[in-house]
Amino acid sequence: RRARMRGFKTRWIIGTDHAGISTQTKVDKRLAEAGISRLEIGREAFIGECYKWREEYGTTIVNQIKGMGCSCDYSDEHFTLEPSYVRAVRKLFVDWYRDKLIYRGKRIVNWCPSCTTAIADDEAEYVDEAGHLWYLRYPLVEPVDGIEHLVVATTRPETMLGDTGVAVNPADGRYADIVGKKCILPLVGREMPIVADEYVDMEFGTGCVKMTPAHDPNDFEVGLRQNLETIRVLDDSGKVVEGYGRYSGMDRYEARKAIVADLEEQGYLVKVEAHQHNVGTCSRCHSDVEPLISAQWFVKMEPLAREALRVVREGETKFVPDRFSKTYINWMENVRDWCISRQLWWGHRIPAWTCADCGKFTVSETDPTHCAHCGSAHIKQEDDVLDTWFSSALWPFSTLGWPEETEDLKYFYPTDVLVTAYDIIFFWVARMIFSACEHTGKPPFHTVFIHGLIRDDKGRKMSKSLGNGIDPLEIADKYGADALRFNLVTGNSPGNDMRFYTERCEAMRNFANKIWNASRFLMMNLTIDKCELPEKLELEDKWILSKLNRAVSEITENMDRYELGVAAQKIYDFIWDDYCDWYIELTKTRLQGEDEDSKVRAQQVLCHVLTQMLKLLHPFMPFITEEIWQALPHEGDFLMMQNWPVASDAMAFPAEEKAMELIMEAIRAVRGRRSEMNVPPSKKAHLTVATMETETFTLGVPFLKKLAYASEVEIVPFAEAKADADQAGQVSIVTHAAQLSIPLGELVDLEKEKARVEKELKKQSAELDKLNAKLNNPGFVNKAPAQVVEAEKERAVQLTELVAKLEGQLKTM
Repeated sequence: RRARMRGFKTRWIIGTDHAGISTQTKVDKRLAEAGISRLEIGREAFIGECYKWREEYGTTIVNQIKGMGCSCDYSDEHFTLEPSYVRAVRKLFVDWYRDKLIYRGKRIVNWCPSCTTAIADDEAEYVDEAGHLWYLRYPLVEPVDGIEHLVVATTRPETMLGDTGVAVNPADGRYADIVGKKCILPLVGREMPIVADEYVDMEFGTGCVKMTPAHDPNDFEVGLRQNLETIRVLDDSGKVVEGYGRYSGMDRYEARKAIVADLEEQGYLVKVEAHQHNVGTCSRCHSDVEPLISAQWFVKMEPLAREALRVVREGETKFVPDRFSKTYINWMENVRDWCISRQLWWGHRIPAWTCADCGKFTVSETDPTHCAHCGSAHIKQEDDVLDTWFSSALWPFSTLGWPEETEDLKYFYPTDVLVTAYDIIFFWVARMIFSACEHTGKPPFHTVFIHGLIRDDKGRKMSKSLGNGIDPLEIADKYGADALRFNLVTGNSPGNDMRFYTERCEAMRNFANKIWNASRFLMMNLTIDKCELPEKLELEDKWILSKLNRAVSEITENMDRYELGVAAQKIYDFIWDDYCDWYIELTKTRLQGEDEDSKVRAQQVLCHVLTQMLKLLHPFMPFITEEIWQALPHEGDFLMMQNWPVASDAMAFPAEEKAMELIMEAIRAVRGRRSEMNVPPSKKAHLTVATMETETFTLGVPFLKKLAYASEVEIVPFAEAKADADQAGQVSIVTHAAQLSIPLGELVDLEKEKARVEKELKKQSAELDKLNAKLNNPGFVNKAPAQVVEAEKERAVQLTELVAKLEGQLKTM
């Protein structure tokens, strides 16, 4: 909204991705509730059910975005499975396959037995869990120098069925003589080589590590170097495969218990230790991830990472806050090849066809009828689909028409700013950057603005399981979309999480009401038909215009630096404090007076400042600002198309601003003292102002009369009036520029007030004596908790100040 008001042609492309795993899981569950499975209805019918789900819930998301006032082009909505997007995804896949950036191979992947699909490394969330370290005895085939067995440690005994070797560090003298020998795998009886590899940490456990190449990424790499056999012992559902006796068919955790029991019974279990370790879980279903070997499609990341690192290191793409660039760089420097295939039906089906005759792949943007290698018609498309993030990575350029060289692509690409949360820097931001750099030669945006997550009022992440999620439309219905938006923005600081308090929406609704009431007041007093500034300006006019000018400058600068929360707070303070609480009150005398020229000029300034305020506030609270602006004298159809305010030297009045602030300070001080003394506003009193700024305070007499509740105001030079101000019977109030005095007798009944103060002084003095006696008692000070003693000392200080204040009041009387 702000960019549009600053004259830019803007484009915020709204859309949704197909959320492969999440959607398939939900539709599977819905079918199960109806007593059906996707295997019964087949792939085509199941995809139809997924589209129905998407229509239902994708519409909900878009309606929420509309309801919150997001200024998107709703005629240009995109979906990652729409035909044009499918074409773009296929082209990227084919191009990368041709350039040998995509390959199919058997590697260790993170496998979710619950979702029954591979997931990317960054989709595995690691949680710290209390587990165990089991120490197992592996017998040597032939004893060496009296050593009959090795002791290995494992956190996953169930995978030992797939062990194919034991590794030690080549520098570990304890095992130098047994490298090259063989040991026996307990329970299975498999003979396995003992190898030397620098991967092994001599200090961890016993210095001997069992190798399970099919179920551990590090073991897999050691297995490749040492030519170890790879044996997979868990199936896609996390159950032990056939061929392992009574363990076959057992769930991995059931098998763990049975294997540990058998190891103990047969004398192979040496000991068990408590062990705290990180366990990978699926980011979607939160089941424990199982690393296992599987034939999958991968993207070769090392060549892509080079350019993606360069554009961030050299500042072509910047992160706000900058600390997240380090997060990005660290991940990109250590990134492994990306597993992009998913064992699902819902999503972009991999555009690769296997030939039944020659066994080779045909990879094509369009559906082929024959093998590209041998011409056979016996070809079958891969069943797997692509990772959702693979297609989402194309968003910045495919939604603009790529691979066609469209006018939109020429004009809007590269885009400017990506706004997203820190939790998908790896999933989405990084992948957009390296995909765009590779296919367009340019980074997709110059700035990545990172915000935090919105948590509930207890600081917890919102989730369906906790039932603490919030429907923005429900909040908007109750408090207004503007109140919701302003709540979210004012509580925001770049990159940091925020807690959502519904009560703050109520406060922001009150703010909206404040603006509404101020606007109604102006419109009730409005006789002008054009909102322009007058040539002649009063002191208070120059003050508000100068304050507005500074606000425009600072708010614009804050927004340029993505300090949205700071900018919103400054708008709030200007509107509530400066305009509503002060300027409207300062102009009421003129609006209600007999001087028509002064009345019109007051209206003109009120209207001008309100119009500029609405412009500043519009990006944050679009609904109420547009509604009010339409009711004011204006040119143009919409506030959203007006020019953003610009600060100007001509609107800076530093001297007048300072003068008005001195008068306001005096008004605040008088009102504060009257409030302390419980004097009602209706009780007027003579006010003497002793000051060196006599000219300024003379201009302020009307304001002091009205807002400081003065019956008369006398301005005297400071030197002449100082002696009078010290006289008894006067309430004296001191500010930076003035000493103000009011006859006490005009404010209160002197005898009654004196009696009240004496009574209060007696009460508080007694309380202070009692507290001092307590603090002078060593028994209390030495035995009571330190925080209790400190609290009592603080209370004693407060009581001392109160007693002194009351004594001062009595002396004045």
